[in-house]
Amino acid sequence: MSELKPNLYVAVAYRLYTKNQEGKRELVEEATKEQPFQFVSGLGMTLDDFEAHITPLPKDAEFDFELTPEQAYGEYEQERVIKVPRSTFEIDGRLDKQYIYEGAVVPLQNADGQRFNGLIAKIGDEEVTVDLNHPLAGKTLIFVGEVTDIREATPDEITRTLKIITGEGGCGCGCEDCGGCDDHHHEHSDHCGCGHCHG
Repeated sequence: MSELKPNLYVAVAYRLYTKNQEGKRELVEEATKEQPFQFVSGLGMTLDDFEAHITPLPKDAEFDFELTPEQAYGEYEQERVIKVPRSTFEIDGRLDKQYIYEGAVVPLQNADGQRFNGLIAKIGDEEVTVDLNHPLAGKTLIFVGEVTDIREATPDEITRTLKIITGEGGCGCGCEDCGGCDDHHHEHSDHCGCGHCHG
């Protein structure tokens, strides 16, 4: 596979599929030509193997490739499903049901200050089960799409991408109401059609 090419501004329109148990493709998300997924290469914003497939391509090139779980988000690990005291998610003894419900993806932070997302899998009387696996862990990913733009990134684009990665900027998708990559769960495309961070 090609070496990663740093500091390229890339915009892609694509459909992301996984395979079900019968081997048929299931659409997970889509980034359109009107609102493509945008990134600057070499800064860790996307999966390395995703970049390695995309960055050698010219503008308007079409692509169709697969990433194995190892190349993408790893295998699903049962030990990453943890139980947390319900009180952790309560304010004045009550859950904020607007944000904390089964199926919700919530931003979390560990004692070292590292930020990550967790899926609320089950809410019990005393404990909340949180799944820390990436939503696409254990999945083979299939990307089908087109490179809508690719060129050297400007200094401003590089700076903005670094802010996105550190949570100081938007999501890089062209919409203005995103709060950075922590907002990019796989349902994010329902909000602005930009896809996710592939990070």
